[in-house]
Amino acid sequence: MSIITIIPARGGSKGVPRKNVRSLGDKPLIAHSILDAKEANLVDKVYVSTDDPEIAEVSSKYGAEIISRPSQIAGDTASSETALIHGLSEIEQKGISPELIIFLQCTSPIRSGEDIDRAIEKLQAEKADSLLSVTLSHRFLWEEVDGTAKSINYDYRHRPRRQDMNPQYVENGSIYIFKPWVLKEFGNRLGGKISLFPMMEAASWDIDSVLDFEVAEFLVNKQVVSNAY
Repeated sequence: MSIITIIPARGGSKGVPRKNVRSLGDKPLIAHSILDAKEANLVDKVYVSTDDPEIAEVSSKYGAEIISRPSQIAGDTASSETALIHGLSEIEQKGISPELIIFLQCTSPIRSGEDIDRAIEKLQAEKADSLLSVTLSHRFLWEEVDGTAKSINYDYRHRPRRQDMNPQYVENGSIYIFKPWVLKEFGNRLGGKISLFPMMEAASWDIDSVLDFEVAEFLVNKQVVSNAY
């Protein structure tokens, strides 16, 4: 039994071309997630699933094992789940039966190996089947239904103080953990008993544009650490 990390990283990117190998700080974007996983004491192996030779070369340089992703599941419409299902199948064919899978998105680079270890420990302590990292939110949300504005998570007629609201969380995309049976049964990264792993706000920074890169560069240069609350 082992704990493995899978990092999906396809070559195509519309928002920022070649973003997975673009430099962030002193290293390529994907290297941050690889090194986070390698820093975690509880992670045994780190895999990168990619269709791109350059991403594969860079990932190997930073210590990841490569899963060659078929082009038919590497297009713009391909989901992360298809890469995870394919990756798990490839890993199991090598005789490895992981106890847990850590799914890291390389576009969420503000985290640490300590965060990953704590997330694993929380899932295990709570006897959960899957876990997602989140950030505490105090925002008042609205939606528009049939042209009418409606408050979602509070009653605008009786506006509460933020500190009096029940804690609410935003999925931040930084860390997902699941047991293999969850992915196989539900075709989803989440299922069964689900745990939440709160992290600080910086961990919610997701890179999809050039501006996102500039902000992430600032956070990395300031050595912001994403330690969980």
